Amino acid sequence: MQLWTAIGCYILLICALAIPRRDGDNAMLLTVMWMLYVFATVYFAKYIFVGIDLIGKIPTLFGRRRNRVLSKIAAVCAVITFAAMWWGALVNRFRIDVKQVEIARQDVPADFDGYRIVQISDLHTGTYGSDTTFVSRLVDAVNAQNPDVIVFTGDIVNSRSDELTPHAAPLSRLHARDGVYSIMGNHDYGDYANWDSPRQKNESVEYLKRLQASMGWRMLNNTTDFIYNGNDSIALIGVENIGDHPFPVYGSLVKAYPSLSDSTFKVLLTHNPAHWCDSISQHGDINIPLSLSGHTHAMQMEVAGMSPAALRYPTWGGLYADDDSTHMLYVNIGAGTVGMPARIGATPEITVITLRKTAE
Repeated sequence: MQLWTAIGCYILLICALAIPRRDGDNAMLLTVMWMLYVFATVYFAKYIFVGIDLIGKIPTLFGRRRNRVLSKIAAVCAVITFAAMWWGALVNRFRIDVKQVEIARQDVPADFDGYRIVQISDLHTGTYGSDTTFVSRLVDAVNAQNPDVIVFTGDIVNSRSDELTPHAAPLSRLHARDGVYSIMGNHDYGDYANWDSPRQKNESVEYLKRLQASMGWRMLNNTTDFIYNGNDSIALIGVENIGDHPFPVYGSLVKAYPSLSDSTFKVLLTHNPAHWCDSISQHGDINIPLSLSGHTHAMQMEVAGMSPAALRYPTWGGLYADDDSTHMLYVNIGAGTVGMPARIGATPEITVITLRKTAE
């Protein structure tokens, strides 16, 4: 039985690897994704069992009995791993988590005390195909937060803009008093798909921009919009993707807002948190009190507040500040999935950011 199971799994793996994944067929991409995940859930659990069980066999090298307690522990760990991976795929990736965050600062304008910014990120709508169930639930959950403004911090598709088409209608229902704003993430430029020509790729990007406009969203592509409340205002800055290698740089902070040292309270939307680490944090000549990012997904794995994403990104999820808290960053771990169709921990996130003015 084990032999036939192994043969079946490896045939599945070979078929998955043989199917083209950059030819624009989203249905085929989803098929490959699930085939690879089935293989991974079986063999990751198996390797955990084998690793622990081998430790239990070490005493046999010295003429002693194998440790059968470890063999039982190995079996339990393997079952838990297999169950956790499928729980993450079938249940947890649809369990929306609303996180409440307060940004309390002296430089918050008085008339923005209590202002509510709702952030969502990394929807990767192509992963859902034409099924809009989850996206519709997410929209309802966002609207229920009574936001003053909604911001989306990039990666609305996996590789091609037409992945967004089925989801445009539910996403157009997002509503906030001061509107819905978005920026582009690294997946939104079509860099992960094969194109017949550069023109075709550019047309896909332009379609994404037109589609978001038709949804009532305002894209901030290296631009700034001012939001007014009472006698005060804040600058909402949006840059195109700026990140670490190998992700391409399309954005320009100086183009988006030339006077970075002025006293205006600024909120920056920048997809990759590496931009904040490299170019904003610890830079005293840049006055951007709050930046909002996504991108990391917490690698779609988070247990007890720890994630493997920390190995790549020191700012992988949650609220961060530099040494004197001049600059703050919030990293939303996203709502969708890409590559691995699961969230083991790291549940889909809606962030409600409330600005608070503190006494001077």
